Amino acid sequence: MSVRHLTLDELKAGLPHIESSPKDRGALRLIVRRPRISAREVVDEAQLDVIEGVVGDTWKVRSSSRTGDGSAHPDMQLNIMNARVIALLAQSEDRWPLAGDQLFLELDLTPDNLPAGTRLALGSAIIEVTPQPHTGCGKFADRFGVDATKFVNSKEGRRLNLRGINAKVVRSGTIRVGDVATKL
Repeated sequence: MSVRHLTLDELKAGLPHIESSPKDRGALRLIVRRPRISAREVVDEAQLDVIEGVVGDTWKVRSSSRTGDGSAHPDMQLNIMNARVIALLAQSEDRWPLAGDQLFLELDLTPDNLPAGTRLALGSAIIEVTPQPHTGCGKFADRFGVDATKFVNSKEGRRLNLRGINAKVVRSGTIRVGDVATKL
């Protein structure tokens, strides 16, 4: 199936729907594990662990340029994206995992709504939004288009955290697609 990347004007037309995302409670729409570089595994249920992040994901063995020793960044265990944003960019749910994020929530991810330190109950786990910025990479542009990268990295895109947010697990537990993330 051939996918046409949306233009900047088409993407901007989707902003009102994105901005109307729920503020306090939002459904978990998709869980994705990354068992290897460039590999994606969509699951209906996952374990979140304070040490491992998403159990079965490679976060812990991935290096980070944001740590002094190049180890995995503890404030980047979880990559979370607004489900409405990825729905617009990907145009088909089977393409959502290409974003590289693990959790896709139907929730307002703006810093005004979810500042760093905000905790969310999700399934039996609790996660905490961290201050680490979540930015798009070259792979993101290849998968969703140059205009999509410009859209999420624009001043407005950064204000709305369109590329997503980072979080960490503060209480281990089980999560399932359909669970509701609730601000604590």
